[in-house]
Amino acid sequence: MTLTERIDALCHLGTIMTNFNDEALQTAITKAHQYNGWFIEDNIRLSLTSVATFFLQREILINWALDNQLSDNAHPKTIAIVMAGNIPLVGFHDWLCIFISGNYSLIKLSDKDEVLLPFLLQQLQQSFPAVATTTRFSDGVIRNFDAVIATGSNNSSHYFETYFAKYPHIIRKNRNAVAILTGEESDEELRRLATDVFQYFGLGCRNVSKLYVLMGYDFTQLLTVFHEWKEIVLIDRYKNNFDYQMALLLLNQSPFLNNGCIILKEDARIASPLATLHYEFYQDVATVKEKLAAHAHEIQCIISTNDTPFGEAQSPAIDDYADGVNTLHFVKNIATVVV
Repeated sequence: MTLTERIDALCHLGTIMTNFNDEALQTAITKAHQYNGWFIEDNIRLSLTSVATFFLQREILINWALDNQLSDNAHPKTIAIVMAGNIPLVGFHDWLCIFISGNYSLIKLSDKDEVLLPFLLQQLQQSFPAVATTTRFSDGVIRNFDAVIATGSNNSSHYFETYFAKYPHIIRKNRNAVAILTGEESDEELRRLATDVFQYFGLGCRNVSKLYVLMGYDFTQLLTVFHEWKEIVLIDRYKNNFDYQMALLLLNQSPFLNNGCIILKEDARIASPLATLHYEFYQDVATVKEKLAAHAHEIQCIISTNDTPFGEAQSPAIDDYADGVNTLHFVKNIATVVV
């Protein structure tokens, strides 16, 4: 496929993703939820809409291709993707980078998210049959590839680094987002922050797991605004985690705050358990920035008035690459190696 054909196909894919009146798409959404109870239908639609809106627009794709000097790829390579399954279509951007660069994908899906991407590509092939030659899925051990992008936990990353050592690779570990608050935030800003905390039940690497708050910060306003997400506890999986974390804190006689749908605990760690938000007091922002720089390997993005805006953690731009590693540059360089 030429670059123009690939961009045309991606624009059409965006249309497929947002045609929620389509019976086949609705069936796939329902099936994805049945396979993974965390994938409630609203969140699947949110992911589909975000991908279509922020990635699969013609102007966005053309500018991205121009910025990265993409062209027709006469020597495509096969790049394996080991996908995570924490939120719907979490590995889509990796596939997108490979596809638009003219390379081929060999995908190992997570068993938590094995419905949506195959369905979408099958639908796309009806209008663009050539897409079938660009992407393969593997149920077993992946073999015969030139490079690999693997996303997993801190534990699985050690296995990936050993297993894929001889290949050009990107290995991703656990990361989270953090937010810096001054106490001067409006209700609307906190409302947008709440989406960064609660969307996808906090399971995404871009979900805020920790707050840095100015010494003396009063949590009353935040807890009140966050309570607007109270219906999240109607989801059994989330409520079970909320109750479990609450029980642990009570048994250990640990101090905490809660509003019935989120637990706030003072803790220096960046990653927090599900249904829990860590916080840490600070006296000056410069000190916070120093701490964040020291823990950059744990942080996907920073939410504040001077960094990623409140409410935009889960809406990265097409060139906002995971872990700050330019995935498109990586796969493009693989493509230039002619064997």
